[in-house]
Amino acid sequence: MAETNPITIRTMQPEDFAGLEQLQRDCYPTLDSRELMRVEHFESQYKVFPEGQFVATDSGRIVGQGSGFFTDFDLDNPKHTFLEVCAGLYFTKHDPDGDYYYGADISVHPDSRGKGIGRLLYEARQDLAVRHNRKGIVAGGLIPGYSEHKNTLTPKQYVDKVVSGELFDGTLSFQLKNGFVVRGLIQDYLEDAASDNWATLIEWLNPGYELG
Repeated sequence: MAETNPITIRTMQPEDFAGLEQLQRDCYPTLDSRELMRVEHFESQYKVFPEGQFVATDSGRIVGQGSGFFTDFDLDNPKHTFLEVCAGLYFTKHDPDGDYYYGADISVHPDSRGKGIGRLLYEARQDLAVRHNRKGIVAGGLIPGYSEHKNTLTPKQYVDKVVSGELFDGTLSFQLKNGFVVRGLIQDYLEDAASDNWATLIEWLNPGYELG
């Protein structure tokens, strides 16, 4: 008899809020507490754009999430912070007609990594962008591996080496594998000790996008 996959990707429900708050703490030990989503943030995200918030469960246990919203994004003027673009994590800047899905967060519990959960969450986001005929997905991406190289490399040098395949970064390398490209770097994107507050600006283009 074929085994059934215990991993499920679905949209967020109110009963998930407390578990998602704990997931944030488990996934981001180096982030400043102000950058972590809490129950009140998930309540707002669910109210504003429930279709854009995804939860991964493993045999019913919350092990991952993918959150975001639609927005118009100027790639020629990309400077922004995580808290600014996400409206203090409440997602109240969601624009139903926005050209892009802004990927606020994808996180997988440390105990559940390596099971393909992150890939499934990215696929759910990409499917959403395709179904709604958006240009694609943009996001600010953490570079957690930079902490091991910050004494010898600038953030740009580090990212260039990850893109070329010379170095591996647990977040960026995975994003590149899932079809994203680096469009630049953002200084002071969020307070993260591992990356000295730097983030990548990444983009995924919807191959089926059609001008309205």
